[in-house]
Amino acid sequence: MILKAIVQMYTNDGQPVGSKALVSQLPINVSSATIRNEMATLEGMGLLKKTHSSSGRVPSILGYRYYVDHLLKPDKVQSSDLRRIRASFNQQFQEIGDIVAKSADMLSQLTSYTAFTVKPELKDAKLEGFRLVPLGGHRVMAILVTDNGDVQNRTFTVPRNVDPEAIEAVIRIINDELVGLTLAEVFQKLKTSIPIQIGKYIETPEGFLDVFEDVLKKSATERFYVGGRLNLLDFSKQHDPGSIRSLYQLMNHSSDLADVLGSPDQNIRVQIGNEITNNLLKNYSLITATYDVDQHGKGVIAILGPTSMPYSRMIGLVGAFRTELARRLIDYYHDIDDI
Repeated sequence: MILKAIVQMYTNDGQPVGSKALVSQLPINVSSATIRNEMATLEGMGLLKKTHSSSGRVPSILGYRYYVDHLLKPDKVQSSDLRRIRASFNQQFQEIGDIVAKSADMLSQLTSYTAFTVKPELKDAKLEGFRLVPLGGHRVMAILVTDNGDVQNRTFTVPRNVDPEAIEAVIRIINDELVGLTLAEVFQKLKTSIPIQIGKYIETPEGFLDVFEDVLKKSATERFYVGGRLNLLDFSKQHDPGSIRSLYQLMNHSSDLADVLGSPDQNIRVQIGNEITNNLLKNYSLITATYDVDQHGKGVIAILGPTSMPYSRMIGLVGAFRTELARRLIDYYHDIDDI
């Protein structure tokens, strides 16, 4: 009871909690002397600590862990927050990536922390179409569409000696041979039969296929979005430029973020301090959760904040947010299917 009250008071105002302040917060009538004795016991167990000898107590990392595992009850999301979430999704989006990117910004604004969102896994996505759009001056734009609504493009220059009719033939080959296959199957055919067929029309098909493969790889790897990078500075205990620079580099590397976020299960997961895999984040807490988009797979949302974050409110927000994000993506996929 005392630990729970201290965590809630400290995460609300950031001030060490003394025994006198606790007297009015507990649901039972006990003296401040009794509370002091119990606080000393909790400190001996490693659940509380003092910031200095004459101060009140604050939760330790172990104290936060016990609170989250045994004492926490997620707050009900405020109606004003729910309206903000739904309003942010109540607009037209051109691509699935736009929705997931918007959700990272919205989640960071709601929590005032750094937020991460990850698109649903693309391992079962299939190639739906490929087009080349002339831009003039021998420049063209390659556009690739997958059946989960993802669209990628890249602009490149066609050699002057390439016949436009040959390009049209190559597009037909790609659409006839590759559309309907999973991305893994497409990559396999790009290494085997496709170069031989395209070689009948273009002397050096490798350059053209490199562009096509680059667009495919971009579709398969652009899954991570970060919102509120600057929020890290509001609660970071890192003061030297080198550490801060390393933190921001972490935000920009998908492979590093994948290691940090891991593969959460259906439950909301809370990692505190050294429980986070990356040592740069030992002074932070990370809340992660999956969202389920039916047959289109599962994605991840997460927030990174101080260990003294108000866990009840944050877990409640993350739970509501993943529900609304999943609902919006399912609506998007239904609209795609109806076209």
